[in-house]
Amino acid sequence: MSSRTRGPGALAALVSLFTAGYLAPYLLPTVVGRLSAGLGLTPAQAGLVGSVLLLGSSSAGFTLAARGDRIGPRTAARAGLLAMAVGYGSAAATGTVPLVVAGAVLGGLGSGTATAVAAAGIAGRPDPHRASTLGLLTVSATAGALYLTLPHLGGGHAAPLLAIACAAALVWPLTGRLPGATHARDGAERRHAPTGPLPYRRAGAVLAGGILFWSLAQNALWGVSGRIGITQAGLSEVTVGAVFAAALGAGLAGVTAAGALGSRLGRAVPIGVGTVLIAGCVLMSSAAGSLASFATGEILWNAVYPVVLSYLLGLAASLDPRGRWAVLVGSASSLGVACGPVVGSLLSESAGYPGMGAVLCALLVLVALPMTAVARHASGRPLVPGSVRRRGGAPAAVLAGTASATPSLVPQMGAPEQEVTPIPVPAARRRPAKSAYRLARPSDRG
Repeated sequence: MSSRTRGPGALAALVSLFTAGYLAPYLLPTVVGRLSAGLGLTPAQAGLVGSVLLLGSSSAGFTLAARGDRIGPRTAARAGLLAMAVGYGSAAATGTVPLVVAGAVLGGLGSGTATAVAAAGIAGRPDPHRASTLGLLTVSATAGALYLTLPHLGGGHAAPLLAIACAAALVWPLTGRLPGATHARDGAERRHAPTGPLPYRRAGAVLAGGILFWSLAQNALWGVSGRIGITQAGLSEVTVGAVFAAALGAGLAGVTAAGALGSRLGRAVPIGVGTVLIAGCVLMSSAAGSLASFATGEILWNAVYPVVLSYLLGLAASLDPRGRWAVLVGSASSLGVACGPVVGSLLSESAGYPGMGAVLCALLVLVALPMTAVARHASGRPLVPGSVRRRGGAPAAVLAGTASATPSLVPQMGAPEQEVTPIPVPAARRRPAKSAYRLARPSDRG
């Protein structure tokens, strides 16, 4: 990763790109609802358009996972933002259903491209967990502001799609801070650049599969939460909207808490315990029969969800400094998000809302086990920037972060780990050391 992607300007560009790429999934409920109301689509048809949008996003991520270095972060980011602006902008400007669908698909491809570039860049940061937490905080705040603003801009599908297109246009100038495909590197950076096949292949595949089902379970409930509140809990649409607004505020608090918590508990505890807590919230929300139970389940769920997600993204980034696992895991999450509403509708129709919640709760508990195992045994770089994983442990980390350490002898902060080659010593040449007792015998004291 170029040094240009490690400065404060590059961090601002990556966080802005992350926000623009994730904005479409965050605004998906209002986009789907307005497509249904403004274009005369059935809820199932509008939901299908949203799923196709997210499928395009995940497809772009899978495609760029192995080609990002050849294209270059700046070129790929600008291509993604251009596709977002043109796709969502054209979909907002027309009322013809095929053109709206085509624009949404093109915009989804752009969102996935922007997210993939941001994920790869964040993975190359010295502290990927902090960078991903900052990105989640920014996109949550932006989506919250839009949820409060969009109702005052009139009905129809144009307003949310145009808002996403404008976000892409606003982020475009910041892409100049990202390196291009032919950015010059100095000799040291070229020597230490991480290359080769994907590391932690088994652990990365387990994490990608786990987060796919993890995201699917989250969005299966989210897709039918409004119907649970209105039909099962007996709440009005205004009350359900107020609960969702409070839940969004709890999400902001959760992201802030994740940033403050940092590395104090490692990764395994937040991922494992947090997922189990989410499973309990899913069970509570799906069986809610009153305002108290419905609001409690939704608010607690949205408070814990971003905390776990930030650690999952940080874990994926730690598995490969080049960001390939971060892109693949993020794309798997987008695929789960796209399939979630369909799964939620099918489960609720066949087993009812409480039965759907029980199935999703069991699924979350099951996926918590392998994801926690990956966090415990296959984490790549530590959460603390500059720490060096050696058999010496903490002393080596402290030495690497000391300003007076010699740069040529101590691995630099954020540098890739070097392999340790054991040197065999012949047994005949080994000389036993003299004991301290023999050196301090009373007879030798003069």
